[in-house]
Parts: sequence; structure tokens; C-alpha cells
Amino acid sequence: MKLFDNINHATFLSRPNRFVIICSIDGRTVRAYLPNPGRLWELLFPGVRLALVKFPPSAERKLKYLVVAVEHNNQWIMLHTHHTNTVARKLIETNSIPGLEGAEIVQAEYKIGHSRFDYLLRKDGKDILLEVKSCTLFHKTLAMFPDAISARATRHLLELAELSHQGYTTAVLFVVHSPRMKYFMPEHHTDLEFTRTLFDVKDQVMVRAVSVEWNNDLSLGTRTQNLTIPWDLVDREAHDSGSYMVILQMDRDRTIEVGGLGKIKFRKGFYGYVGSAKQPLSKRIARHQRIIKKHHWHIDYLREQTAFHAAIPIRTTADLECEIATGLERISDWHMPGFGCFDCNCPTHLFGFHDDPVHSPKLIEMLLYFRMGRLEEEMERRNTKESS
Repeated sequence: MKLFDNINHATFLSRPNRFVIICSIDGRTVRAYLPNPGRLWELLFPGVRLALVKFPPSAERKLKYLVVAVEHNNQWIMLHTHHTNTVARKLIETNSIPGLEGAEIVQAEYKIGHSRFDYLLRKDGKDILLEVKSCTLFHKTLAMFPDAISARATRHLLELAELSHQGYTTAVLFVVHSPRMKYFMPEHHTDLEFTRTLFDVKDQVMVRAVSVEWNNDLSLGTRTQNLTIPWDLVDREAHDSGSYMVILQMDRDRTIEVGGLGKIKFRKGFYGYVGSAKQPLSKRIARHQRIIKKHHWHIDYLREQTAFHAAIPIRTTADLECEIATGLERISDWHMPGFGCFDCNCPTHLFGFHDDPVHSPKLIEMLLYFRMGRLEEEMERRNTKESS
């Protein structure tokens, strides 16, 4: 199955908003439309290769190119979310989805009440409502969805669960665009509500995750894999507690009085602060976003003089705060001694960067390890123990 002809290759430069990419193609800088609202932090780094196709000529359309895929670890990853349903159709027709073997597609974009679902299927004389989701977030062997908060996806799960109580068979399929995956989990670090909802409805809604591969010409490869979902890990890890990174931006050099540390000179740039909190972690992060509050921690004094740039939660039952601080120190440009570490033996929990660390491959790889890599290691240990 080939979706596109006349593919152009380009180099990613930047992403000014969710749906626009600035890239270089044949020595020219162009703007292209990206049909994917995800954050895609793990995929879109300056210099990576993109696959583009031209839009048909139109006087009304400002952008001439459409971004369809990105190259990641020598593998093309499909970014065009609108074609995920096309992939799902192929998986259904080739009996590649466990539990849906032999199902026939009755109608696409099936509407029932005020809801619309991707497919109405029929198997053994029974109707099945199927919702399809595109997954492009993964590490070595673990894929996760979503990569940004998705209230729409949570609503779909609740609607499917309600329809199951009305007698319908319902299902959700996660199409993972990498053939190297073994496992799938909902992304509890970013969207805790979606994760808990998926866990709560798993006995009413069939949940499946299948990985696919894309060839160099962006035709669908032959390899598909049903992914294991470790529900016990989902239940254990998906709680509003753990560690976090807060990224702040300082627009110029400043001298700031920081509580007992006294006056400290801060240079222009970005600052990454590492902390932790028991439930609720989300409230701690929300506190750091506010400027006006009673000063309690060192970070409160710094926050008053900086712009809030990003918050990155790492929800887990493990105590990772100092490990994350050690990792951040290795990739930072400088650090602020004694900052935010009064209750541990770390030299600091505040680190400086000349450029935005959110777009740093080193920081993203570190984040992926703490969010996903540790879980991958645990699942591999389980597999080794079970096979021995």
C-alpha cells in the first residue's frame, strides 16, 4: 500500500506553530503544512530529514508543501495522522489485529448519537465500533500515546465505554509507526486523565496496539506486531506523584536575591530546575507557573524574574529527583551551586543552558530514559525471568 507519489526530501529547520514547518528543500527555505498536532519533541530536531509532497495548485492555499513523514533512526515515521485510518483499514482487511480477525468494514466515519467513530465493523453477525489513534512516541521497545494532553481522546474512551453498556462491542486501536516496538502504554507522564480512563475502561473496551513499518518509498511494509500492554505497570505508575523539570527563560543577565543563598548573578539563557512531589504533582507544577506566591523554595525567587517556558512531569513510584539532577548536570552549560538541594547531597538542582533545552537531543534522550527506558528495562527483566 503506497500513499504518496513524487516525494520530496527536505531538512527540518523549525516549527513556528503546531501545523507549520519551516524546512530547507533544494537549497530553498519553505514553509510546509504539518497535519499532526502532537508535540513531536522526540522527532523534530534541526537537521532531520522530512518527506514532503506538493499540494495541488490552488490560489487560496498559501503553503505549497505537505509534511508526511520524518526520518528517525534510519526509519521513516508517518506523521500524516489523517492516513492512520487507511492503515487501520489495511490491518483489518489482512486480519492483523488480534480479536478482530474476520471482521468486515461496514462504514467509515460512523455516527451514532452525537458521536462519530472511525469504523463500524461487523464480525460474526455483531457490530463493532472502532476508534483509531496514531502513535509516534516511542523509545527503544516501548511506545506511548498521547504525546500531548488529548481531552478528545479521553472523551472517545468514555463514549465507547458507555456504548458498551448499551450492548455494543467497542474497541480502540493504537497504530504505532515503528516496527521495533514490543510494548505499549498510555502516556501517564503527560496525560494522566487519559491513562487512568484507558485503564478503567479496558474491561468494557477492547484495547489493541499494533506496530507497522514504512518503507523508503513510504509504502506500508509487511511487518506488523501486536504489542504487549503491561496493565499492572500502568496501574502502578499512573498516579499524580513523582519528579519534574521546570524550564524557565531569563531575557538578560540579572542579580537576584535568593533567600538564604543571598545575591546571585544569573546569566541570560534557559534554566532547568529539578524537583519532586508526592500527590498532587500537578499542583506543585502549577505553583511554579504562578509568579505571585509566598516565597518558600529557592525556585520561587528565580521564578519571579523569569518567564515560564515548560514543565515536564515524570510520574513514577520511584524516587528519581537526584538521578534526574545528575543527568541534567551532564548536559547543561553551567549550574548554580547550592540551589534547591538543601534536603539532599546533590551539588545543585538548577542548571543553565544557552539554548532552549526542549529542542536538545541530549535532554530529550534523557527524558525518554526516565519516562520510558526504565520501564523497558523492567519489562525485559521480567521476560528474562519468565523464560529462565
